[in-house]
Amino acid sequence: MDVMKAFMAILSLPQSAADHIDAVAVPVGQGEEWRLTHAIRRWEANPGISYLLVANGNPTEKTYHRITLPYLRRLGLRRLDGVHLQAEPAPNTGLQGAWIASQVEALGITSLALSVSPYHLPRVYLTVLKALSRSGICIPLIPDPVPVPPDTAAPETQATAYDLLAGEAERILTYTTTEWVASLDELQGYLQWLWSDHKTLLTKPRPETTGHRAVPSLGRPASLVNGDASGLPDPPARPGEPGAT
Repeated sequence: MDVMKAFMAILSLPQSAADHIDAVAVPVGQGEEWRLTHAIRRWEANPGISYLLVANGNPTEKTYHRITLPYLRRLGLRRLDGVHLQAEPAPNTGLQGAWIASQVEALGITSLALSVSPYHLPRVYLTVLKALSRSGICIPLIPDPVPVPPDTAAPETQATAYDLLAGEAERILTYTTTEWVASLDELQGYLQWLWSDHKTLLTKPRPETTGHRAVPSLGRPASLVNGDASGLPDPPARPGEPGAT
């Protein structure tokens, strides 16, 4: 029941608020390239978003693809200024969450949307929320579920969202005891703050579109947006989290 409450509370947050945030983060995994294409579309369509964070995946997955700027360009990335890539492999969601939190702190990000498949989004949300809390950071965190049919098979396992949901719920329960994810009490306290202090963000209508594409920004050399040379500190080493991303 706690897991059901968490899923309901997280997924009931207005996705439209993702049009008005400071940064978009996408944790890759399961060969689900649609996570990236969705985040890139939002990034390209909203020049007011300052940062795009791409958390690396698990290199032991057979569908793993190294995250590079040329790869993201093939998926539609044009606007480079503000793009940050996780250079080191992230075999689990906990390491992805720790990196995202480190970028929020280093870049002074004030609000963040999480773009990921709906079945995985609640666990990512709780993981990032916990990582931010460890760093003493409290910012608006907006779910941005990728619009994908629940009977679509994940390329890595050929399992659908229907198949994967039970495992996500089990991991949330397990990781709550190991403090990898925020507890239901922590989530409820956070959402009370979010709805109280940031109701305007949550209820703001979508911006009107003009039909014009954002002009790509070339103000930052590629070496500064490539994770291999970002100059940002690596997140602190933590014990490995069980389970795949």
